[in-house]
Amino acid sequence: MSESLRPARVVVLAGGGSRRLGHDKLAATLGRGVTVLDALLAGVRDALPFVQMSAVGPHRTTTQPVTWVREDPPGGGPVAGLAAGLVGLDDDDVVLVLAGDQPFVGPALPLLLEALGEADAAIGVDPSGADQPLTGCYRVGPLRRAVGADPAGRSVRSLLTALTVVRVALSVQASLDVDTAADLARARDVTQVRGQTT
Repeated sequence: MSESLRPARVVVLAGGGSRRLGHDKLAATLGRGVTVLDALLAGVRDALPFVQMSAVGPHRTTTQPVTWVREDPPGGGPVAGLAAGLVGLDDDDVVLVLAGDQPFVGPALPLLLEALGEADAAIGVDPSGADQPLTGCYRVGPLRRAVGADPAGRSVRSLLTALTVVRVALSVQASLDVDTAADLARARDVTQVRGQTT
């Protein structure tokens, strides 16, 4: 990976309401006491050992060092979370943006960084062909301009129209996000299989 494509920060959006699961999905355990969020953070650390990690949302105890910040207003949505996560970064920096409910996304991060090239963003595409902008690598300047001065309530997908985007195919595991009880069961199955093969 070239020096110019080393991310200045990984921003994990961790402020969702977990309405479909009915309880805090990031605190749900996958096995051996490992939470969804801890699995994601550990995967990031494995892929990018020295990267700075920030999480946007209410503070949770984690097994990995992470800086917690809050979106303005709290509960203002993912674009407001992005705005908070970009504070302190320079426009020429590169940032990885992840949803906090993707426990196995780590191996996709180097692929996103390598794919960025001259584009404003490299985002994941899941096996169904759907864009996953919260599995993405972004240049901070274009992203900050797309976020704008009033980010609350906006969708992340709305940002893509202002950016040049390349797309990267994600594996089934990398694209697994824990939204429902069935998703959580699948994530636990993956964790169990991994535990048996390590």
